Amino acid sequence: MSTGGTRRDRVYRALRSDLMTGVLPPDARLGEERLAEQYGVSRTPVREALARLVSDGLVERREQGLFPYRPRFDDLADLYELRTTLELRGIRRALADPSIRHDPRVLGAELDRWYALRRDLPEPDAGFVGLDEQFHLALLASAGNPALCDALATVNAKVRPVRMFDYLTHDRITATVDEHICVAESVLAGRLEDAHAQLLAHIDTSRAVVVQRAEQARTMARLARAVRD
Repeated sequence: MSTGGTRRDRVYRALRSDLMTGVLPPDARLGEERLAEQYGVSRTPVREALARLVSDGLVERREQGLFPYRPRFDDLADLYELRTTLELRGIRRALADPSIRHDPRVLGAELDRWYALRRDLPEPDAGFVGLDEQFHLALLASAGNPALCDALATVNAKVRPVRMFDYLTHDRITATVDEHICVAESVLAGRLEDAHAQLLAHIDTSRAVVVQRAEQARTMARLARAVRD
């Protein structure tokens, strides 16, 4: 756990990081006593951190206690609209202000990572969502507004449980890698209009796949509850 700031702030940052990176799974009950032992602190800073995370929207209160936020199916459209708005804003602000340039050191390093992934494609796995989020955060960070990145990281954490459905087939892994490379190359070449259109199409495709597979999962869950072993 980070040593900077007050103990309350350190616990908050550690808990937030563990929620946003999936260290704490979506079905994990966030009990104060267990978390206090995990982070080596008393229950008070844990309680205060959890209250802040409820306010942030990353933790939700259920009948059984506090749990990581899991989006309702009907919330997905709103969350994806917010994600799209944040991500495209990084390109739009550069289009509106010629003095704003994407940092080639940040985006170039990320592009190199995706070139390597294209040479050695990973197997389909839900954990690929972490690499995907890293790309989108690096793209936005290279545009120079940290506040946008913080907001996107929060949205990412909220939709992560369902976005994992997007990376279960080889074709989706291949398409994601190719589309990321196209967007980054367009930005670094100064073709911002192209990059804007490519990024929008990329997010829209991902959204459509996620919604379709989440709906399929809901249907299968309902069928499973309708029969006995």
